Amino acid sequence: MNADPDGNSTLRLVIVLAMAGFASTFAGRSVEPLVGVLGRDLASDAHTVALLSTAFALPYALIQPILGPVGDALGKERVMTGCLGVLTLALAACAVAGDIRLLFGLRMIAGAAAGGVVPLALALMGDRIPLARRQVAIGRFLVAIVLGQLSGSTFAGLIEGQIGWQGVFAITACVGALGCGAALLGFERKAGPPRRAPNFREAIARYRSIIANPRARVLFTAVFIEAITIFGIFPHLAPLIEARGEGGPREAGLALAGFAVGGLLYSALVGLLLRVLGQSRMLIVGGAICSGALLVVGSAGRWQVDGAALLAMGLGFYMLHNTFQVQVTEVAPGARASAVALHAFSFFCGQALGVAILGAALQGIGQFASLAACAAVMLTLGIVTAHLLARQTPRPVAEGP
Repeated sequence: MNADPDGNSTLRLVIVLAMAGFASTFAGRSVEPLVGVLGRDLASDAHTVALLSTAFALPYALIQPILGPVGDALGKERVMTGCLGVLTLALAACAVAGDIRLLFGLRMIAGAAAGGVVPLALALMGDRIPLARRQVAIGRFLVAIVLGQLSGSTFAGLIEGQIGWQGVFAITACVGALGCGAALLGFERKAGPPRRAPNFREAIARYRSIIANPRARVLFTAVFIEAITIFGIFPHLAPLIEARGEGGPREAGLALAGFAVGGLLYSALVGLLLRVLGQSRMLIVGGAICSGALLVVGSAGRWQVDGAALLAMGLGFYMLHNTFQVQVTEVAPGARASAVALHAFSFFCGQALGVAILGAALQGIGQFASLAACAAVMLTLGIVTAHLLARQTPRPVAEGP
């Protein structure tokens, strides 16, 4: 299916997906400025609490091979709605958790549920928006995703002093409920394919076919690497700022907000960037911007400088990541949910692993050396992926095994 529905249906779809995506990313990013506070209140060290980001990201990744074929079989809209309901309940339970182990368990449930939102939204847009307009459309959808990141991290840092971390989790649950309500009321149920039973044997064969595509392997490897090098530092930034005596959750939340502002800047400029640079040069320039920004954060300047560097890094990251997303939606046109699921699996495995890798590196070789290594990786990634994707001819994978 690659139809372009009438304007009203398309607008309605984008609004619903935007609300669902906002709720998902708001929940994911809101914990990062709270690492120091949670560590003190729950009697745990900051490096352990930082792994709450891993507790969210790893189940998000691991659920993808299941949700991909389930979404293809039962309907992406139905699966998204159910996942938003589970996400809301898990976030509400986080608000009353009084033990770090319970909080880890609830964050894992929330992460698995959130895994059924943004990847399936991307697959839905691949189904219904022609390729010629898809990068701009997905770039616009990213506004909601980035606003979720921006408001999640900023809000949590600014408001924690007034309502406590329990109050922050309660509000994330309310946002999740709004996203779930939008999905329940907003999706046009007749627009999707008829339901059928998931066939996991076919799904495994389909995954093998997708992975056999050289272009798919490049894309999945690329998002795994970028997730490690970009997102690994985020949960550790609040303790680093506190250790420099520059503040706490408020300052960390404002600095982290810079990354989301950079994403908004990308969303506003995506059409112009495509015309001026094209996809290949966007990858090179995006990798270079990320590299420079990581070096600035590694220099351990003031938190305001960190925020400015993260703004630049957000712009560069989305120049890379949005290009990868668009390419992934064409790897398997007959099974987009499965292809996007593998993409999300790789990306969130990288996020989960990155937190642990950066935590060990920060303790072992220090802040500058750790982030300088990340900078070198990002610069190389942009150049190499631009070369590989330009050289390869797209070879779509059929729906069947």
